[in-house]
Amino acid sequence: MIRRIYVDGPHGQIHLRVAQPESAASGRPVMCFHMSPNSGLVFESLLEELGRDRIAVAPDTPGFGASDAPPQPPEIEDYADAMEAVADQLGLEQIDLVGYHTGSKTAVELGLRRSDQVRHVVMISAPLFTDEELKEFRSLYAPKAIAEDGSHLVRRWTGFISWHRHHHSLEKAAAIFTESLRGGDKYWWGHRAAFNYPLWKRMPALKVPLLVLNPQDDLWDQSARAPELIRNGGMVNLPGWGHGFLDAYPSIAGGMLREFFDQDRLPETPAECG
Repeated sequence: MIRRIYVDGPHGQIHLRVAQPESAASGRPVMCFHMSPNSGLVFESLLEELGRDRIAVAPDTPGFGASDAPPQPPEIEDYADAMEAVADQLGLEQIDLVGYHTGSKTAVELGLRRSDQVRHVVMISAPLFTDEELKEFRSLYAPKAIAEDGSHLVRRWTGFISWHRHHHSLEKAAAIFTESLRGGDKYWWGHRAAFNYPLWKRMPALKVPLLVLNPQDDLWDQSARAPELIRNGGMVNLPGWGHGFLDAYPSIAGGMLREFFDQDRLPETPAECG
């Protein structure tokens, strides 16, 4: 069962989805960071799967979902500050991380900061842009004016559903899309932060084991550049899998993560999340 709780962050409350086993947890806690503009809803199926034997937490990034927004556009470093606050308030001494698109950059930053606490990092896609691509993406995801007839929402929905319809029902896709609207006129802040983060420089500095999962989504080509930057770990290509694969194949995805995370299993000790 997934519980929803709030903890205090640097700029207000942070909303979390938390799953954990009914008996003592046997695996290390895992934190999951979502893409922009979205929320921890995209991880619910994975939380239920991983929560069978470990604490699994999916925060809403500040400014998205049900989390309070910072007063000004943040950087990935600010998102990492918030995730540090979550881990500290939950009392998670050691953690594994899963990041998805923007969230993958937050996971890398947190892994660099807390290499003693973070034991493994999984990136779902590696947003490694060339300068030309970065210019194009910044233009594509720049803030758009609100249209009185709602046509701006139709444009967003059309782009969204083209990537999500393969693995999601129309109802689940609509639920995720609705979550993406909760950022209001700040919806573009997450992309801005992601585009500003120097992932090309930061990834090679990561010492903890890193696994990049490369689904065939809108970052398929960019993620293919990741192997040359991985110093301790590897990459798995997932052709035919796109956005929504965590809902379509939660047991398979969970098995892949467990195999990676549990290479150095901790002694089985009771763990609870407050």
